[in-house]
Amino acid sequence: MAGQIDDALQRAGTELFTREPPKTPLAQMKLLTKTAKGNTAAVAARLGVSRRTVERYLAGQRKHPRAALREALAREVAKVWQPRVRQRRRRQAATTTGITIETRARFGYTAPIGTTDDPRLRRLTVHLPPAHAARLLEAQDQGASDQQLRDILALGIQETYFQDYGRRADGLEVQLTDIAYLDVAFPE
Repeated sequence: MAGQIDDALQRAGTELFTREPPKTPLAQMKLLTKTAKGNTAAVAARLGVSRRTVERYLAGQRKHPRAALREALAREVAKVWQPRVRQRRRRQAATTTGITIETRARFGYTAPIGTTDDPRLRRLTVHLPPAHAARLLEAQDQGASDQQLRDILALGIQETYFQDYGRRADGLEVQLTDIAYLDVAFPE
C-alpha cells in the first residue's frame, strides 16, 4: 500500500507531463490495455472491476463510469502516462537538480543533554541535493515501505536543513512523524 511519501512523489511525477493524459473513459481504457499488452484481465485487476466491464468500455457499450471507477482510471492512467518524460526528470533530479520538499510534519530529535529534543510541528521547505534525491527515488523504485521512505527523507532533511551539511548540530538525529502534508517538486 502506498504511503504519504510515495503519493507525493507520484503527484510530483504527474506535474511533469508535457501533454494532458486522456480524459474519456474509452481513451483511458485503451491506454491501460495498450500498456498491459492487450491483457484486459490485468487492466480489470488494476481498476478493481471485472474483465467484462473493461471489455464493455472498450467496445463503447459503456461511457459513464461511476465515481470509484472514474478515480481509479485517473489514478492508473497517471501512473503510465508519459513514462519517458517522468524517467528523464527523475534521472535529472538524481544526478544534477535534486528535489524540493515542502512539508508540515512533527520532527523529533535525538540530541546532546541540555538541548530541546521535544517533537514539534514545523513547516519546512527544503531542497534536497541530488545524492539524497537519488537515494529516495531509488528506494521508491525498489518498492520501499513508507517507513523506509520516511527514514530516508528524515536523513536528507537532517543533513541539509538541521546540520547544514555538517557545519552545525553534530550528533543530532532527526525523526519525521505525523506528516500533515508533503509536496515534492522536481526543479528545472
